[in-house]
Amino acid sequence: MSHNDANVAVSELYWSLVAKADKKFSKLRDLPCYQHHRYDTYFYKVFKVYTQLWKFQQENRQKLVEAGLKRWDIGDIASRIGQLYFGQYMRTSQASYLSEAYIFYEAVLTREYFKDGMLQDLNLANKQLRFLARFLTVCLVLNRREMVHQLVNQLKMLVAESKRTFPENEFKEWKRVIRDLTKFLKVDTAFMNIWPLRYSIVLDLDPDRLPHVACIKRKLKLRGAILCSYHPNEVKFSELTTDNFRMLQCLEWEPSGSFYQSIEIPSTGQNGALAGISHYSHEITDPTLPQNPRKALLYQPSTTHLIAVLATMCEELPADGVLLIYISASGSRSHASVSPPHIGNFGDAENVNNTIQSDASSTLPSCSACDNLTASLDYPAGLNLGPGENGGFNLLDPNDLLPFTRRPIFLIIDSDNSKAFQAVNRAVKGEPVAILLSPALSFSIHAAIDPPVPSGSQFTSFLTVPLQAFIILLGFSGSDIQMENLNKAQKILSLSLNKWGEMLASSDTIHPVWAQVLGDPFLRRLLLRFIFCRAVFALYAPTSGKKEYLPECSPSLPDAFLPTTPSSIATVLQIADVFDAATMFNIRDRIIPPDEQFSST
Repeated sequence: MSHNDANVAVSELYWSLVAKADKKFSKLRDLPCYQHHRYDTYFYKVFKVYTQLWKFQQENRQKLVEAGLKRWDIGDIASRIGQLYFGQYMRTSQASYLSEAYIFYEAVLTREYFKDGMLQDLNLANKQLRFLARFLTVCLVLNRREMVHQLVNQLKMLVAESKRTFPENEFKEWKRVIRDLTKFLKVDTAFMNIWPLRYSIVLDLDPDRLPHVACIKRKLKLRGAILCSYHPNEVKFSELTTDNFRMLQCLEWEPSGSFYQSIEIPSTGQNGALAGISHYSHEITDPTLPQNPRKALLYQPSTTHLIAVLATMCEELPADGVLLIYISASGSRSHASVSPPHIGNFGDAENVNNTIQSDASSTLPSCSACDNLTASLDYPAGLNLGPGENGGFNLLDPNDLLPFTRRPIFLIIDSDNSKAFQAVNRAVKGEPVAILLSPALSFSIHAAIDPPVPSGSQFTSFLTVPLQAFIILLGFSGSDIQMENLNKAQKILSLSLNKWGEMLASSDTIHPVWAQVLGDPFLRRLLLRFIFCRAVFALYAPTSGKKEYLPECSPSLPDAFLPTTPSSIATVLQIADVFDAATMFNIRDRIIPPDEQFSST
């Protein structure tokens, strides 16, 4: 066989492998994000083909180049493998897949596979733009801020150059991508990323040292989560909304110390890239940590799609598992945020105590009280998961969740109509559901941010970045706060949350629904942050005494965790003092004796 014939044979085999890989990839992409067992099986089949393809082009590179292989062809394969890894991470939440996606994408970037001829070929320019957008998503989830800013600059320059080179194409879609990304990064500022959102054994309580729960019949673990977010004009990048982004990270493990280690971006070139990749891969993987709970991220799903995902995940839930359902959406009729009195009009502290103490036996209003509140605010019965013109197709009713209450559920509703979901625990099919409900109304931030910058849902922020949410509520921006004060406030908050956790674990009046999830570090942290959030809004002067601004939970927590208890008041007051903001809270007794703090009476 001649040299040319050999090259032709190799080339034909290579392109047949490419066609086979593309066909299998398309089938994989069309599979739903649930039905994990079926997807996992198919993923390994697709991955096997791409492994063969990658190895084949490495072993036959010279022959393939002589037969017409371009560098961007190799970049295409590497980019597709990175896409495979990231897709598998999104379906399994395994950090190793996310790390591998970064490694392949970074190799494509540093070796500049798409550079040659990029501005002579519109198709090639679009390939590079799509690659940059996908790599940006990976870097955002990994919190690789240096690389995010580098990629944003490259994306902007490439869109500008492409527009000049191909004037007949307006690149409107890519301008919108850049606009969405700019908004997303404004919301997700450095101020919001001072500490990792993920569960860090460096900063959070070691999961092996969680207090033993006294009143417990079984110990459940978070094994799966459905994260669903839809608001008209919400801040998002691709289909990753701000609220889902924060909750996604909040339900994962932070590799030990990796958040604090700054790694230089590898220099351009194969040797530098490989060295940087090897170092990064070693750092991000942490075999000592448990696996992340599996998650399904849904953006603007129809109700039937959400129910299909919910049914599948319930079916796959292990015997010791609990499923978290997080939904951030508006009620089926929008309500404007109601501004409370001006910040200077603090009202009467008695108002706070009377409002909350009148409900001391339960954190939930009675059915009649709930109905009265609902009627007064004219709330409909469900949530909108899409544009209102689609009617009931996108409307989620509390009754839609009832069939799934046969399995342990931890439900978080962040909506102006969250109160409607109190009905779930009045008609459960199996056992009571652990429910956290946002306030019916959000407080319009009053102060120093001009113009106000949207920062995602207030309630979700308190559950995922509680100290930052507290500071933003006061009207401060990141530039207003010294790092020393942030660290001091974070220490106070961490000590308080850990103490509340000990009190909950030792309580003999805690409901079994809460007791059985206290051993899970993620769910425990969400519940403790909810207690802090409720105390803040109950004591914050503009919202105190107004039930529509209070988050609620069902079943009720022991009375020791009401916002008027010494431990709640002490925590809010001490953190407010760090920022000289104590006067913003309705607290009658400024001095709380140390021996009364964290009292469980």
